[in-house]
This record gives sequence, structure tokens and C-alpha cells, in this order.
Amino acid sequence: MTKLTSRVLNTLFKRRKVQKEIDEGLPHSFDIQEFHEELLFLVSNSEDLVLRTITLDGQEVAIAYFEDLVNASFMQDSIVRPLEEFTGEIDYRGIKNTINIAKLTETNSITDVVDNLVNGTVYIFKQGDTHGILADIADKGTRALEKAETESLVFGPKISFTESIAKNLNLIRSNVNDPKLCVETFMIGTRTKKKVQLIYIKDIAEEDNVNTFRQRITDIEVDSIIDSTVLAQMIEDDSYTIFPQFITTELPDRCTISLLHGKIVLLVDRSPTAIIGPSTLMNFFESTEDIYMRWNMGTFLRMIRFVAIFFSILLTPAYVAVLTYHYEVIPSALLVSLGQSRSNVPFPPVFEALLLEFIIELLREAGARLPTKVGQTMGIVGGIVIGQASVQAGFTSNILIIIIAISALGSFTAPSYAIGTAVRILRFPIIVMAGLYGGVGIMFCFCFLLIHLLKITTLGRPYLSPIYPFRFSDLKYSIFRLPYQFLDKRPVSNRPIDQGRIPVKKAHMKKDVDE
Repeated sequence: MTKLTSRVLNTLFKRRKVQKEIDEGLPHSFDIQEFHEELLFLVSNSEDLVLRTITLDGQEVAIAYFEDLVNASFMQDSIVRPLEEFTGEIDYRGIKNTINIAKLTETNSITDVVDNLVNGTVYIFKQGDTHGILADIADKGTRALEKAETESLVFGPKISFTESIAKNLNLIRSNVNDPKLCVETFMIGTRTKKKVQLIYIKDIAEEDNVNTFRQRITDIEVDSIIDSTVLAQMIEDDSYTIFPQFITTELPDRCTISLLHGKIVLLVDRSPTAIIGPSTLMNFFESTEDIYMRWNMGTFLRMIRFVAIFFSILLTPAYVAVLTYHYEVIPSALLVSLGQSRSNVPFPPVFEALLLEFIIELLREAGARLPTKVGQTMGIVGGIVIGQASVQAGFTSNILIIIIAISALGSFTAPSYAIGTAVRILRFPIIVMAGLYGGVGIMFCFCFLLIHLLKITTLGRPYLSPIYPFRFSDLKYSIFRLPYQFLDKRPVSNRPIDQGRIPVKKAHMKKDVDE
């Protein structure tokens, strides 16, 4: 047997041995050289893997880590220097007591070692010892706490989540300092493992909702989860509907309010948004600003949003249907101005409306992708220039420009970006049906949309609650915003265990200073 053949067989034998250790969870070799070979095989000979050795009283201690993932200065001060000054018994217990790091874990599994190394953990072990120590000193580049950008508010806290799951959990715990706040951690992904945390208040959140969330998370088999919005799509009830079934938010105070109402929150590492569920259609039109304002102001703003969304969906299709089939419903004074406005337009109303809607969506998408200052300028100037030029060129009428602008503004009033996008998309098929069948086509789309919403569920709960099934007591949390003395119970739709918020007698009691 030649030396080359012998070397190849030894390499194959070592690879099979390492693969067996991975599959069966066997302990790794505590010989430094063999351990280094195992690691190099498992990480595909990655050049940023570092194996550093320190000799203490003639005994070698190995430190393994990825140089780009750890805090170098922190490792020098908290690991290397204490080890070099160590004078006690050299074993994994002595090493654990010497290192000045809060998060330390004992392990002898090669699988655990590799999974932790790629997340910025340092592995320390002594030649010939039975266990090693995992020390978490990951240098995860995260931005500082900043003002929320996608969910702007006038009143209330402005702080938003970051890409650090530890900071995000800290923000939630700071707002909900309840010992009943439970946090369950899951690792999802076969290649890139992501930490996912399930958060709920134990004596408020219904156990069925918690179990459903837990089961859907554990059933996920995927190579990687990039963001919480991707996870929300994987665990939702219906993947084919255009309507979002979970609220994704970057506001910690919205998560706080949801937890206290009996909902459940999901955090994903390296994602600046949280998932809230179960979420109904009405929740997407609620803003935390409604709570911070006086009850009559909050109710007024919610009414504006509902009316604006209704106009956004039906105003343009109604224009198309009336001008195509139903001239008799137009007042005579308005009919003259409509005729004059459309006298130079060569296209039918349906094509005219679709063209303008497409231009509006084009401007919105282009403005969102450009830098902030350039995007705002382009959106304003582009809308004015294109609108005016379209009217002068005879492509469209002045009245349709006004209607399209009102429809676009109505879709922007939704606090949730996802539901606003869904509303904008819904307009296109309704406009087509209005151009083909007039008012009958609009009613057909409306009925189809209503039936579809009645069939949607979120974590098995009705999507249209509290409208269907009708729960009168929950209207004060969804459609209206009543004074706080009427909010003595939590929303019934969430099926909270502890339903009481304010004692009923004290809720309606008002005292003067001298009483």
C-alpha cells in the first residue's frame, strides 16, 4: 500500500468518525491536534477559525474561536489574562471559576461546540480533560436604540426595536416587569440557526394560543430564517390570502399593550420587528397613539381610518362603474363638468383609471427605493408634473386625478404598512370588474371579499372578530376607544385567563382631593 493510499484512507476514516460524532452527539476528542482537525473538517477548512494554546504548568489549554465574531479586547481581558495568571487546579471546573464572563456553559459535544462557535462563542478546554467551557463573548454589530421610522407617532414613546434580540427582550421586560412574563427560546434553521423567543404573560394568555404558536414554531423545517416577517409567513393559517394574519411591529410599547391584552409576541434574532398574534383585521387599523390621546380624539381618528380605507377601495371603481354604465345616478350639474373633463380623453374610464393607478404605484415604489430626501422630492414633483401633463395631453381627466389622489391618501392612513399594501392591490381587480359589469361587478367583488374574510383565521381564531362572531364588549377596543373606566375587562376575543383589568367599582368612582 502506497503512502498516498494510506493517507486517503486515514482521511476518510477521520471524516466518518467525525460525522458519527455529529449524528450521535458523541463527545469530541480532547486531544488538541485531533480536535483541531475535527473542527477544520466541520467548518470546511475556514481560514478565520483560530485555535490558540496556552501552556500552564506544562499543561496545554486550547482556545477555539472565529476571529471576526468575538470581541478581541474582551477576550484578552476576561479569558486570556485570567488563564495566564491562573494558579489553581487546571481542569474545566477551575477554568470556569477563573473566567470573568457571565454566560458560561459546560459541554463535551462536538455538535454543541460548532453550533456555538459560529455564533461568536469561545470554546476553552484542557488537553485530556472530560469537558470544555463555552464562553459567550460574541461581538454582534447592532445599532443603538433609535426612533421608529416605519411607525411614526406624535404621542407616546418613540423608541424602536433593534437587530439584537437581547436588547429587544430588555425593552419588553422594562415595560412589563411582571414575574409572570414567560420567555421560551427556540433555535430554528438547519444551516443558519436563528434564536426565536416566544413571549407571553402566563396568567393572561390563553394556553391554546401559546400551544399553537409553540407547535408551529417547532414544526418548521427550513435551512434559515432571515427575518421575523419570513417567520410570520411560515406560521400563518392561510398562505394564499393577500391579508396579513400577524401584526409585525417595531414598537416595544405596542408589544406591551398586546401582552397585557392576552396576545403573544415573537422575537427573532437579527430582526428589528416583533410578531404579535393572534391578530384580527381590526387590529391592523389600531395605533398606539389612539391610547395616548383622549378617548374622543382616538375614536375620531379610528373612524377617519375606516372611512378612508372604504373610500380607498371603492371610490375609483365607483367612478369607473358610473361613467361606464350608470350615468343616471350622476346629478345633472356634475354631469356637465364630467363631460367637459372627459371630452378630450380617448380612453375608456377603466383603462384611464388603471393607467393612473399604475403611475401612482410606480411613483410610490420609486420614492421608497430612493434615498429619503431624493425620494420625497421625486414623489411630490413627479406626481404634480405627471398629473398635470396627463390632463393637458388628454390621457386623463381632472376629476379622476382628484379621485386617485384621495384613494392613495386613504390607503396611507392605515398604521400597518402590510394592510395598506393589501388595500392598494385590491383596487385593481375591483376596477376591472367595475369596467366590465358596473355596479354588479363591484357588489360581486365586495361579497367575494366579505366571504373570504369570514373564512380567514389567525391561530384558529376568526379574523373578523369582534364583528364576526359579534362581541359587543370588544367594540370598545377595536372600532371605538372609550374612556378608561369602561375598559375594566380585557378583550374577550383573545380569551384571556385573567379577564379583569380595573375593579368595576373603582373604575367608575371619582373622588375629589378632600374626600
